[in-house]
Amino acid sequence: MKKLHPAWTALVVTFFTLMATAGFRSAPSVMIVPLEEAFGWSRSQVSLAIAINVLLFGLVAPFAAALMERFTVRKVIMTALTFVALSAAATVLMTQPWHLWLLWGVCVGIGTGSMALVFAATVANRWFVKHKGLVVGALTAASATGQLIFLPLLSHFAVNYGWKTVSITIAIASFAVVPLIYFFFKESPEAVGTTPYGAPNDWKPLPKSELSAFRLAIDTIQKAKSSRDFQILFFTFFVCGLSTNGLIGTHFIPAAHDHGMAAPIAASLLALVGVFDVIGTLFSGYLTDKYDPRKLLFFYYGLRGLSLFLLPSILFSTIHPSTLVFVIFYGLDWVATVPPTLVLSRIVLGPGRGTIVYGWVFVAHQIGASTAAIGAAVLRVQFGDYAIAFYISAVMCIVSALAVLQIAKGRSVSELRV
Repeated sequence: MKKLHPAWTALVVTFFTLMATAGFRSAPSVMIVPLEEAFGWSRSQVSLAIAINVLLFGLVAPFAAALMERFTVRKVIMTALTFVALSAAATVLMTQPWHLWLLWGVCVGIGTGSMALVFAATVANRWFVKHKGLVVGALTAASATGQLIFLPLLSHFAVNYGWKTVSITIAIASFAVVPLIYFFFKESPEAVGTTPYGAPNDWKPLPKSELSAFRLAIDTIQKAKSSRDFQILFFTFFVCGLSTNGLIGTHFIPAAHDHGMAAPIAASLLALVGVFDVIGTLFSGYLTDKYDPRKLLFFYYGLRGLSLFLLPSILFSTIHPSTLVFVIFYGLDWVATVPPTLVLSRIVLGPGRGTIVYGWVFVAHQIGASTAAIGAAVLRVQFGDYAIAFYISAVMCIVSALAVLQIAKGRSVSELRV
């Protein structure tokens, strides 16, 4: 019987870690209304914490990727999980808005940002040569799976037992993942005397940079920033974050609540987005291994824009067939952009810097998410609903769909798979 390649063990452990991380990040969206009611804080005050969280979630990504390269993935991930657990537990003591901004915004943002998609990219690049797009799709889908599991549960706790139970649940879940990493995650194929899955016989590991983790991250952005391909990736992933985590991930539940829908029902719909996200992201990874990633991104951003144009007219107090149609199509498209974006990030400075370049592209994703998290709240306060925010996001998605076709213009698909 053929022995299972250790790459698959690394994949499974990473999947469960990222699934838990998604739960940590989905918590603030179910806490907006409960915190408003418990403390009398405004929606913009609560949303500011989420904006800080998602911004730092992205800003630390390239440095986390560099730290993983310089030190070890295990140390970075276990430290981040512990930091998230302590920060989440401390929120039960908060009494002022700035406590929320510091704990959920700064501390949990840094902790979760040290894991997330740069962790997925690092594992995929280290452990897999064959099926890399599919692996990235699977690891990206872990976030949707975590959302599917945690959102209804956390919403139920927040509504029935108070917002503090959400913080306690997140702290326990975060601590619980640490032993999984410690006992089962292996650092690299070389560490266990093997090669990446699907590697040719003459495969050799890429040489490690002599630069410090901080300098490696800074040197990468200095070299990448003048690249037109990097600039397009940076802009379009900004729009990706703005139109997903920042807008829908943060404000779908309160937007549905504004239309009379009960929070647990809205949370269940958002979790259902996660179900179709798993399907869409896995399929996107499969397609990325076979087709032009630029054309895939064109369809993903275009379809997302069209769905956001329709959203303001299909929110009702109860589950409506048109709302379910939005959930299905938007869910299939939620993070399907990640596998092709990761592949295209490798062409900017070559495969040796691909993960760190992607880390900087991911910064744009979270800047966009942060912008939407606070911006949509301000527009809602100003105009009384979220329609303007949805329309702005839709237009930017359409622009992004056209922009991605300009990446590596004139180069064949085979040239992109460096």
